[in-house]
Amino acid sequence: MEDKRILYVSSEVVPYLAENEVSLMSYDVPKMINDQGGQIRIFMPRYGNINERRHQLHEVIRLSGMNLVVNDVDMPLIIKVASIPKERIQVYFIDNDEYFKRKATFSDEDGILYPDNDERAIFFAKGVVETVKKLNWVPDIIHVHGWMASMLPVYMKHFYKDEALFSETKIVSSVYSQSFDGNLDVEMINKIKFDGVPDEAIADLEIPNYENLIKASITHSDAVIIASENLSPSLTKFIESSGKPFLPFAPKEGFAEAYTSFYKKML
Repeated sequence: MEDKRILYVSSEVVPYLAENEVSLMSYDVPKMINDQGGQIRIFMPRYGNINERRHQLHEVIRLSGMNLVVNDVDMPLIIKVASIPKERIQVYFIDNDEYFKRKATFSDEDGILYPDNDERAIFFAKGVVETVKKLNWVPDIIHVHGWMASMLPVYMKHFYKDEALFSETKIVSSVYSQSFDGNLDVEMINKIKFDGVPDEAIADLEIPNYENLIKASITHSDAVIIASENLSPSLTKFIESSGKPFLPFAPKEGFAEAYTSFYKKML
């Protein structure tokens, strides 16, 4: 993977958030590629429960200051950056006071999902792409982890489809087992349609639950990795019948070889 460029876009990454399946793989996979001489960048949201002082986040003024339109409202984009200690891996954080100030990730202290999670996912997707454009850094592969990143493939294939920078870029989605119950805002589909994404491309989002968000991500990806051993039968079936190249679940001790050869087939 020498000199190959891989952009990792994730809902959660250790050491900035607690360890779980998504946050651990979102660290382990980039580290593996970094160790192989690949060039990597990681993007994640800057949730309010990330300790900026401890992790030495700082704002990148030249990348901040843009406004992104979400549901016809201008939302300022703030970009922060930090380095994972000892690894020389740079992590970019997508921030906005309205969306990411609160002191938790996806839900309040009662476990109720934040009502604007749908807009946060849209803002995150646009923020990543706009920042990568400003960096003028052309990824060979974009690898998506977690449902908060699930709109990135959708926006890449529609809203950003004419961006010459990404004309050769392939999108891989890692699919994990269910991480939230219930639905996001029912208006989510209309907010995405506002950005010119056609109805039929996001029909699954009529009911914006976890599984349907992931289905939209799979549909707009070039390849899929099954990242959980206990993935739901319905999602497994959807992946198998999608016609996309997919990598079955690889246990922790064997994932490096499996992921590397899967990437190489796509390049």
